[in-house]
Amino acid sequence: MTPPTSPAKRLPASIWALGFVSLLMDVSSEMIHSLLPVFLVTTLGVSMLTVGLIEGAAEATALMLKVFSGVLSDWWGRRKPLAVLGYGLGALSKPLFAIAPTVGLVVTARLLDRVGKGIRGAPRDALVADLAPPGMRGAAFGLRQSLDTVGAFLGPLLAMGLMLLWANDFRAVFWVAVIPAALCVALLLVGVREPERAASAVRTNPIRRENLRRLGGAYWWVVALGAVFTLARFSEAFLVLRVQQGGLPLAWTPLVLVLMNVVFALGAYPLGKLADSTRHTTLLAWGLVALIAADALLALSDRGAAAWLGIALWGLHMAMTQGLLATMVADTAPADLRGTAFGMFNLVSGVALLVASGLAGLLWDQLGASATFGAGILFATLALAGVLVQSARHGRTPKPPATQG
Repeated sequence: MTPPTSPAKRLPASIWALGFVSLLMDVSSEMIHSLLPVFLVTTLGVSMLTVGLIEGAAEATALMLKVFSGVLSDWWGRRKPLAVLGYGLGALSKPLFAIAPTVGLVVTARLLDRVGKGIRGAPRDALVADLAPPGMRGAAFGLRQSLDTVGAFLGPLLAMGLMLLWANDFRAVFWVAVIPAALCVALLLVGVREPERAASAVRTNPIRRENLRRLGGAYWWVVALGAVFTLARFSEAFLVLRVQQGGLPLAWTPLVLVLMNVVFALGAYPLGKLADSTRHTTLLAWGLVALIAADALLALSDRGAAAWLGIALWGLHMAMTQGLLATMVADTAPADLRGTAFGMFNLVSGVALLVASGLAGLLWDQLGASATFGAGILFATLALAGVLVQSARHGRTPKPPATQG
């Protein structure tokens, strides 16, 4: 466990800039993604299984690509250029959603967007860990996640307002999303400074057997836990579709992601700071309890207070666990292998997400929405059992190895 944050320390300006880069890209992405499931179903006429497969394939593509960009950033010793490339591809994908006449071009745009996310994700997370002062890693990841999530609720709010203003014109809203994506790339280019690496540092292949052996048991436990978490946490598209099924008008469906992300944004930074001074397994366990409660409420109801409370609890569990899992990856990996470590973590999670979203769509089509959220309860309970067993065995988060830097 990392020592408590010193009040005299401040997070570097580049970490704040990375947070606002994430905010701008999420405004752009969520303007589109908050409407995309409904656009696919109501305008293009696809099935729930197809929505699940598109979402799962898109997100899995992003997560699996992170392993390659993470390894490359460790070998090259540079992280910012890969982040610029990834955010740039994300920005280039946005106009394709606006002009797509069929589901084929939507899939192409979604995959291009997620390829960009895959390229930037691991180098950006490793860059946050490189920039964070000692004892402030949880706060650094929490801040970036919080600002990212502010964008994730501003985007749906903008989408909802524009849908009401422009009489449900999906494509016009998608065009507006191009603007914050372009601003995001500009801010990354001028606002983020990568820390210098020692000129004498020897570059080796990060995925050589002797290097991979340095990623010890504590790290691989975090990877396994993250995979089970991902099985329990399928695409948020199914939250949108659940309340739309309950009669929520099309223009108001972005409220689902607004509520979830407001809770997520408000909680991510303080809970990230808390992770610097408390047992990680305790926060993980409570996060899973929140997820189980969210799934139970959404399994029972598609409208009213129960459904909206379930969505809020979903956001709370994200605030408690997402920055924490990133902190645990950084804590259990050597400094010169952080990009590789984040990449491996996200590769395994990517496979799990593809399975989870496909299974969620299949269960919805065959057995109904309640079966989808019931499966989430099952996987979240398995993850909770693993966390409790680990906590009982060790009494704390597994001890990280000695790191460089």
